[in-house]
Order: sequence, then structure tokens, then C-alpha cells
Amino acid sequence: MTAAQPPSRPTVVLVHGAFADASGWNDVCAILQSKGVAVVAPANPLRGIAFDSAYVASVLQQIPGPVLAVGHSYGGAVISNAATDATNVVGLVFVAAFAPDDGEVLGVAVGDSKDSVLNDALVPLTFPTGDGTATEFAIDAAKFHDAFAKDLPSERTAVMAATQRPVAEAAFSEASGAPAWKTLPSWTVVATGDTAAGADVIRSMAERAGAKITEVEGSHVIMMSQPDAVAGVILEALAAVS
Repeated sequence: MTAAQPPSRPTVVLVHGAFADASGWNDVCAILQSKGVAVVAPANPLRGIAFDSAYVASVLQQIPGPVLAVGHSYGGAVISNAATDATNVVGLVFVAAFAPDDGEVLGVAVGDSKDSVLNDALVPLTFPTGDGTATEFAIDAAKFHDAFAKDLPSERTAVMAATQRPVAEAAFSEASGAPAWKTLPSWTVVATGDTAAGADVIRSMAERAGAKITEVEGSHVIMMSQPDAVAGVILEALAAVS
């Protein structure tokens, strides 16, 4: 956090999505910090909607003062669920991110997309649980660039593919809970070339949520390829909720 942060100004919490970690926010984080904004970018466990939302809610609740929650991709579903329990959240920003309704399942939403090619790029894996094993998914390294980050250099996406974090199948099969976007102001960045979440799905969910929509040309990882544009929307939201 930065010492220049006014006590009443919200802290920005950046929540990453599937197949990624908090480092995807590095450029956006640097821009916000240069503006004197307090930023926290926690690790999203990627173990399922209920588990991840409970974890992120605990992070939000332990931050003094108001919070502007920002989610990328699957992280959008997580912040919307988490902010229902974390009463200090004053606004939501969805960055190429899902904003599911109560009872909605992300796997079904993506499956209905005409823009997403993600399902064809996934590789099933397993991980141990307390009573056996469960399924998780990674993105095929050979398909990572085109499916996930096609506007970044191939050398960079090769590293991203090698360091990706698989996501539990439960993230896409568990029903989402009561969404905070029904009670909080929201903003959405739609990446027009999003072939992972699907630009059509993100736009439709944003319209349903009544979010203020900004369309930016770029891939699913728009916060990495267009960090200034994404930071601009976050700063706009921050000014509104402050």
C-alpha cells in the first residue's frame, strides 16, 4: 500500500482468474500505485466458486475501510460472490470477467458462447483431496497463445503457459451464489477479441448487471496487453465510489 492513501479512499483489490496468478495485474498495479492508490492483489485459490469466494471474502473483510473489488475472468464470479458477504465492498469492476447470476454455472455459460474456444484447449488433470482425487484443468501449451492471450508476444505466452495455475473443475460446475452486482455499482471492460471467456458472454452479463461498459480491443488478458485502458476504468470507478 502507499502512504499517500487517504483513509476514506477505497483500497483496490485485484483478483486474478483461472490459469493465472496475481502477477497478471503487475502493470495495472504499478499504474494505480503511481496515482497514490492502495492496492492488494491476493492469490485466488482456484479450487471452486464456494471455496474461492469464502477465501476472498475473508481477505476483503480484513482490509480496513472501503474496498473496490476488481476481478479478471473467473475472478469476476469470485468477487461478486465474495462481496455479498464482505460488507466493506463499495463497487465492482469486471475485467473480461464473468458476472454470473444466482444459480448460474460458468461452464454452461462458456459452452453457449460463439466467441470462446477455451473448451477445446483444456487438458484434464487430477489433484488429491481428503477423500480421493478431483479434476482440474490446464490450457494446452500449444493452444495457450491463440485461446488465451493472442495479442501478446508468443515468447511471453510460452512463459505464461509454463507457469499457469490449473483450476478445479468445481469452478465451472458449481452454481454461483447471490451476486453482489445486484446491490453494488459495477463497471465492465469487455475485451473485443476475448476468445477465452468469450466477448459475447462478458458483454451479455455486463448488460444484465447494469454495468457501465467500456469496450477495448484486445484478448482475454486485456489487463496485460492494455493496462492503461484497464487502469483508467478502475480509476473512473474509484472516483465514483469515493
